[in-house]
Amino acid sequence: MYRVLLVEDDSQIRQVIGDYFGRRDQIALDFAEDGNIGLSKFLNGSYDLIVLDIMMPGIDGFELCKLIRKKSDIPVVFLTGKVREEDALYGYEIGADDYIVKPFSIAVLYSKLLAMLERTTTEHESRKIIESGKITVDPVKFEVTVSGEIVDLPPKEYQILKYMMQHPGAAITRKLLLAVAWGDDMYITERVIDNRVKNLRHKLGKEGARIKTLIGVGYRFD
Repeated sequence: MYRVLLVEDDSQIRQVIGDYFGRRDQIALDFAEDGNIGLSKFLNGSYDLIVLDIMMPGIDGFELCKLIRKKSDIPVVFLTGKVREEDALYGYEIGADDYIVKPFSIAVLYSKLLAMLERTTTEHESRKIIESGKITVDPVKFEVTVSGEIVDLPPKEYQILKYMMQHPGAAITRKLLLAVAWGDDMYITERVIDNRVKNLRHKLGKEGARIKTLIGVGYRFD
């Protein structure tokens, strides 16, 4: 379940949003009545997304967004009345990810936040460094190292290794590895996978022995 912090000084809006979100099971909502409380909850809690009203007593939404950005790249969405173009541009400049303008549909708000949360999670996972034993795969750098030494892999072998390391202990068919590395290219045969895996084992040195052959099935990364 995702955790979202709503910083909004209007108690009626908090209640309406809270009631709707409370009847769903994918987002757990926490509340703050003003910017000061919102900042305290952000610093002391753990959230996946923050929704900010702009006009609030104490620290306003713009200032709170700037303070959040000094600490985190968590998605920030402004929930506000009719917004001027210059205010919207300023909000994006200081790190906001989106605006939702009042009045709004609660159902649309929920769906929009959920889509943003799922997309952010997927992007984060795709950039996450994968480590197993002495092998490290860095998706951001598109780089593989063994015991800290860079291993030069062609893109297809990189994709095969990355997928195997993301699914340790699972039986992975040659057909699946073909789809991972070549997509819909119908002219590539499964025999190509065997050659690529052979190259991988060689380039990974002793760590290459962790790629096990499953006769009649494919491979498994242990």
